[in-house]
Amino acid sequence: MSVSDIPNGLLIGRAWVPGFEHPRVVTVRDGKLVDITAQGMATVRDIAESGRAGEHVRTAPGRAVGDIEAVVSNSRADKPSDTLPRLLAPIDLQAIKASGVTFVVSLLERVIEEQARGDKSRADALRGEILDLIGTDLSQLVPGSDGALKVKAALIEKGVWSQYLEVGIGPDAEIFTKGQPMSAVGHGAQVGLHPISSWNNPEPEVALLVTSKGEIIGATLGNDVNLRDVEGRSALLLGKAKDNNASAALGPFVRLFDGEFSLDTIKQAEIALRVEGTDGFVLEGHSNMAQISRTPESLVAATLGEHHQYPDGLVLYLGTMFAPVKDRDGAGKGFTHKLGDVVSISTPSLGRLTNVVNLSTKCPPWTYGTSHLMRDLSRANLL
Repeated sequence: MSVSDIPNGLLIGRAWVPGFEHPRVVTVRDGKLVDITAQGMATVRDIAESGRAGEHVRTAPGRAVGDIEAVVSNSRADKPSDTLPRLLAPIDLQAIKASGVTFVVSLLERVIEEQARGDKSRADALRGEILDLIGTDLSQLVPGSDGALKVKAALIEKGVWSQYLEVGIGPDAEIFTKGQPMSAVGHGAQVGLHPISSWNNPEPEVALLVTSKGEIIGATLGNDVNLRDVEGRSALLLGKAKDNNASAALGPFVRLFDGEFSLDTIKQAEIALRVEGTDGFVLEGHSNMAQISRTPESLVAATLGEHHQYPDGLVLYLGTMFAPVKDRDGAGKGFTHKLGDVVSISTPSLGRLTNVVNLSTKCPPWTYGTSHLMRDLSRANLL
């Protein structure tokens, strides 16, 4: 384990801890994983909604349940030890939402997917054609502005207008449901690809923890696993492309905002991606949050407000500018995952999220849901 897997700061997360039938709420103190589960504060949701999440995590009584390095290593093990904790996604009852097409690079790649009709063999040629047609630096455009509307009109005239360009430079952001509460996987877990897909990729992102009142109180790393061929066939297949078993990864912890870490830190973060294949293939890239075309605040406002409430709060993926195009199996064939790929997403302020790629049908099935958690907490007199 690298120490960069776990950032400094005020951390909250979840773990399976030996001797307990339900996930425990944990933090990190002095190199130890500390169980801070308590009556009335037995979920990340309850702590987030308390209005004093940072203070609670900083001062709550707790019990050390293992060295953090050993816990992280166990979380990434093929066969984890049943005598050590292992990390889970650091949220529980929150809705799992995502925003798309928030960076110009990903905007262009979505257009390419659509124009290619999910055929990755056509992507390289289309990329050049579309860039020649657009001829404008879309990163300088403010979505919904007069300048953006002029570009939209020009693209319609040239015959390359797309629904992805609409949400990329139009007035309304793309907000969708990535997964159901309790469905996300954590650091070290397998991430899943639907077996029908032959063109897919990781999406390294920052995800915000947002309360039911719309307050952004922290952030974590996320992998918004994407099936490019499925979504490219039709945007109406977004649910099939995005929401599958183990297709949403979050972690390793949520870092809560405090005096040293804030939303401004996130706005300047550079997110690194590294994919290492069992075939020796290595892919590296970076996503600079300063280049996002819609502010995190505006994306939260598009998700939650008078038009839509989330009584348990939510986590919101902010989108990525990184769409891998490096050829893997020959010139012009682009990138797609292979089973066994190790995907690492990192930034100094949030640590490192690492997962291993498998088919959704081969990943451990999602069997522990909200009803199970509520029953277990009730039996433990923690509600």
